[in-house]
Amino acid sequence: MKFVDEILKVKSSHDKIRLYFLGSGKIAVPILEAVANADLIELVGVGTQEDQPSGRKKKLQSTPVGIWCDKNGFTVDKRDSVNKSVFLSKLESLSCDFILVVSFGQLLKKRILSLPKYGCINVHASLLPKYRGASPIVAPILNGDSSAGVAVMEMEKGLDTGPVFAVFEHNLSGMENAEELELTLGNLTAKHIVEVLIDVHSKKIASVPQDHSKATYVGKITKKDGEFDWNFTAGKIERMTRAYYPWPGAYFYLHLVNNRKKKIQITEAVVCRNENNNEPGQVIKADKKSWVIACGTEALEIRKLIPEGKKEMTGPDFIRGCRILEGNCV
Repeated sequence: MKFVDEILKVKSSHDKIRLYFLGSGKIAVPILEAVANADLIELVGVGTQEDQPSGRKKKLQSTPVGIWCDKNGFTVDKRDSVNKSVFLSKLESLSCDFILVVSFGQLLKKRILSLPKYGCINVHASLLPKYRGASPIVAPILNGDSSAGVAVMEMEKGLDTGPVFAVFEHNLSGMENAEELELTLGNLTAKHIVEVLIDVHSKKIASVPQDHSKATYVGKITKKDGEFDWNFTAGKIERMTRAYYPWPGAYFYLHLVNNRKKKIQITEAVVCRNENNNEPGQVIKADKKSWVIACGTEALEIRKLIPEGKKEMTGPDFIRGCRILEGNCV
């Protein structure tokens, strides 16, 4: 009922919340859709990153936010930098109450942070102050955490250091990959973001400073991060297959006959026992039913994989068409 009362107050004053949205990644799409469809919010503009080359042919590809805008008839600003004077002048003319930032990919400098009447609000995909930085969705999967979440925070000059308005937690099953978790967290935020914005606008809620002594940081993921060693534990490699899906993928180089190697990305795997204490990298089993490789601790059954230059297939299907150097994968 309290949320309904706030809606009635805004409606009675004929004063919608003026909001500009900055976002790029998949997590931003359901949140953008929520604010775009909210009766109490006037979406005065949407900004995203410029189109980037994608695929083998390097064809220019819009961000997920750009694609959503095109499909739904929204004009979208594609900027190489939102801190340039031309764009800042445009924002200033819009007289925004909020700028909402979700997985945007650019740093906002002091001037843009001071433009909206009620400030810039960021949706960060972690339970702050844990996992500040560029890869908060990958980190809880990679580390085997029991939960993940999002924090709706007030932006300031520091990297994800601002005080927090609201936190929404999600329990992890231990089965999800990064792509699935990103969509889950986007949908979770979309259910609450309008109410949070209204509460901040009406000063019903205030931001709470983070405990900086508990802060942890996660950097930008690189292609090299996906390469693993069979001396890793089977549990770590299995988590990597989910944390780094779809990019950069968890991969190794398979040794074949004639001194050849082939890059293999694992997309689905299961931890199993190494009953005979085989050395890391040894093939325990490779037949029509399964492909199992010994790790630093326990073993890994490779259920699905993407061989270099080919489409995804099962482990047994790959074995049938590939001559592996017997007894060893390293």
